[in-house]
Amino acid sequence: MYFPLEQLVKYDGNIYEITAAASRRAFQMAKVNDPEIEENEGKDVCVAARQLFGEKVTFKVVEDK
Repeated sequence: MYFPLEQLVKYDGNIYEITAAASRRAFQMAKVNDPEIEENEGKDVCVAARQLFGEKVTFKVVEDK
């Protein structure tokens, strides 16, 4: 599985936010040994990005006050 560049190019939101969300999601998946990572040859950031773009998981930005 490859990083979904075609979806990243079409994404109309903040690229930094979606990249940070994918990184955080990949970290979460690695900590719990998510089987989806093993199915995709250990490409955890790619899996996380696909989950975000496919809206399997969502994220929100929390502002510090």
